[in-house]
Amino acid sequence: MKILVCASYNHAFNSIRPEAEIFIEMVQQGHEVTIMTEGESGYIDRLKTSGVNVIDCYPTKKICVKTIKRIRQELKTGGYDICYAFNSKTIPNAAFACIGIKVKLIAYRGTTGGLYRHDPSAYLTQLHPRVDGIVCVSNAVQKDVASRVWKNKKNVVTIYKGHQSDWYTVPATQRSEFKLDESHKIAVCAAHVRPSKGISVLIEATHEILDENFHLILAGSGFEPHFEEIKASPMANRIHYIGHRTDIPSLMTMADFQVQPSISGEGLPRTIIEAMANGTPSIVTTTGGSPELVEDGKTGFIVATNDSSELAAAMNKMLADKNISKQMGETAKKRLATHFSSHNTVLEHIKYFEELLK
Repeated sequence: MKILVCASYNHAFNSIRPEAEIFIEMVQQGHEVTIMTEGESGYIDRLKTSGVNVIDCYPTKKICVKTIKRIRQELKTGGYDICYAFNSKTIPNAAFACIGIKVKLIAYRGTTGGLYRHDPSAYLTQLHPRVDGIVCVSNAVQKDVASRVWKNKKNVVTIYKGHQSDWYTVPATQRSEFKLDESHKIAVCAAHVRPSKGISVLIEATHEILDENFHLILAGSGFEPHFEEIKASPMANRIHYIGHRTDIPSLMTMADFQVQPSISGEGLPRTIIEAMANGTPSIVTTTGGSPELVEDGKTGFIVATNDSSELAAAMNKMLADKNISKQMGETAKKRLATHFSSHNTVLEHIKYFEELLK
């Protein structure tokens, strides 16, 4: 099988790796893969040494004539079976390039919401009439997208992005950095904050925390609008805002559990996966794909969206006994290895491609 991928790989290593490794393993299985991406991507050497053909080509906008011509030229001369486009820039350019060419065009979708039939821009991406199939990152996303598309509903499928625990397994950040030790109980919430992240719900939940030995670490950008809420919390002196960090997996390893209070818009959050890989359980809400990662009561807790009291109750359960979080974390690590492996993702993609080509 011959596959042309149009994607952006000019991002943090861990955010690129789950996707890029899909195509590296496909090459190892005997398929021919070409990736069009930014030439300055840090993943280029890894792709090339693994046998992936790389073309330095990435659109500057949603409709980039130069990129459309380059993709179309490659498709016409390369004899590709599949063209797979991954984001709001590459999908429309690939779609226009594929018109009149016998190749199956697949679009990727990683978030719930934001795709509407009344929105003209949606017809440049997943609703473009040239799209033959859509791969969704979670069942929640698949359900949302399937309700929006006009045709090929059966070709809207869920394929989880696969992972390997050793990609994220790292030494723990030292608790002493925050003047804490093993006697303290720590939770981490890592986010690039926007309204959908539910930070206000989390801060409200801290009003009901019973354990005075509990500390909450907030990592990421955009927490400033919540500073007054944090000051009003009865455990304000035990809430640590540490800003943007590049060692999120290490922070997850250090923590007893992580909290994700999102109220909308999640696909399949990487923070949960990073926590699972390092044996750390999660408390998540019912939105998006988070409940597909967490087994309630086994690898963490799933609570109602936008319910601070239920969130606080789950946190208090974790805090009641450190052994609870430790046992859940070990089970979460095993779940990642068995249910969300990179190898399974490749097999599911190949099966999906073959079905489309029939």
